[in-house]
Amino acid sequence: MGLIAWLIIGGLAGWIAGNIMRGGGFGILPNIGVGIVGAVIGGFLFRLLGLQAGGFIGSLVTATVGAVVLLWVIAKIRKT
Repeated sequence: MGLIAWLIIGGLAGWIAGNIMRGGGFGILPNIGVGIVGAVIGGFLFRLLGLQAGGFIGSLVTATVGAVVLLWVIAKIRKT
């Protein structure tokens, strides 16, 4: 997958996760960062569960799930 696709998926996943967890996005660069880190986390979690998602939509779902998990963990750490 090309760099542009990674940035688009990362931005969309970060924005979706921000809307799910906080009710709003963070801005374009933080959304991309959250989405890309979320893609790594989501890929790891999906492999642990034996799941596989391919294509643009599958990558977006994987990145979004990972980004939601990332934001949830961050929220729990901040409350402590």
